[in-house]
Amino acid sequence: MQPQTKLPKVGTTIFSVMSQLAAEHGAVNLGQGFPDFPAPQRLLDATSAAMNAGHNQYAPMQGVPVLRQAIAAKALECYGAVVDADTEITVTSGGTEAIFNAIHAVVRPGEEVIVLDPAYDCYVPAIDLAGARSVHVALDPVTFAVPWEAVRAAITPATRMIIVNTPHNPSGAMLGAADMQTLSDLLAGTDIYLLADEVYEHIIYDGARHESALRWPALRERAFVVSSFGKTYHCTGWKLGYAIAPPALTVEFRKVHQYNTFTSFGPAQYGFAAMINEQPEHHRELGAFYQAKRDAFRAQLAQTRFKLLDVAGGYFQLVDYSAISDLDDMAFCRWLTIEKGVTAIPLSPFYAEPPAGQRLIRLCFAKNQATVDAAIARLREL
Repeated sequence: MQPQTKLPKVGTTIFSVMSQLAAEHGAVNLGQGFPDFPAPQRLLDATSAAMNAGHNQYAPMQGVPVLRQAIAAKALECYGAVVDADTEITVTSGGTEAIFNAIHAVVRPGEEVIVLDPAYDCYVPAIDLAGARSVHVALDPVTFAVPWEAVRAAITPATRMIIVNTPHNPSGAMLGAADMQTLSDLLAGTDIYLLADEVYEHIIYDGARHESALRWPALRERAFVVSSFGKTYHCTGWKLGYAIAPPALTVEFRKVHQYNTFTSFGPAQYGFAAMINEQPEHHRELGAFYQAKRDAFRAQLAQTRFKLLDVAGGYFQLVDYSAISDLDDMAFCRWLTIEKGVTAIPLSPFYAEPPAGQRLIRLCFAKNQATVDAAIARLREL
């Protein structure tokens, strides 16, 4: 019996497709965004200790208290936000679950969600499954700045939510204070919720300040702020994240969470609490750690024919391959993997309607130096 699909536009994600292609052809994988170096030893030890101490049954639905308290303390330290650990923080099975829960908590069938393209690929399917409609506003195709007047024009009486992502995946662009003030003014007096995807919050460069929605009281009162432990602690496979939202929004968020995953991997929650409490220098110094990788990667890429775009945050580098090929980005990434042995991610799947003639691909530099060197050796030959 053939079901009628609820997600007619969805196939296998581009990340899975390209990683599978990389495996089949023995390519150096700079596509999917995961580190290939170890998680911190203290995290591994604390998680193992939690297992040995018997924390192997269901964790509390909202997350273990010691971790929620640590998250609250970090929000105060980083953003000056006083967050209630019991009523405003929920631990989830990755940032993706938190994004799904937030959308389904408040968005109803027939309503609209504004999405800024290029956008991470989990947003639109969650909107579709909620019976809502995604309204796409394209960022500047070079700087990836937000065209706020276009956002304003996209708002209708049906608009229920806007999604912002800073630092931005795939471009690395960041929202500044002026952007957050404009967003705050734009939403004032409306019933529009904000979903702030901030999973790369600690991976920022050149002395910039991460403008979390938690810093902006008028935004925070309507926001679900999502983050990810996997991005911060080099363990994306553990799939743990969290959402911070005001009490009334958290109540609705948890209604979805408890019937989605209910709870998330318990021992690691104790491990992350230990990292935040005992080794806060890890998240404090993460920007500097990745900035060294970014700068080294860019210096090596400068020896190739790629044109490099700026990277303000996150661990991805966009490059323009116009000087190398006239292929579209999907075809170019397949050719690059199969014929040249390096895997990248095309940018077009991040768009509802990709800009005509755009020749951009995404490379991940959250890799050890041997991986980067192997990729660069092949890219120099293009």
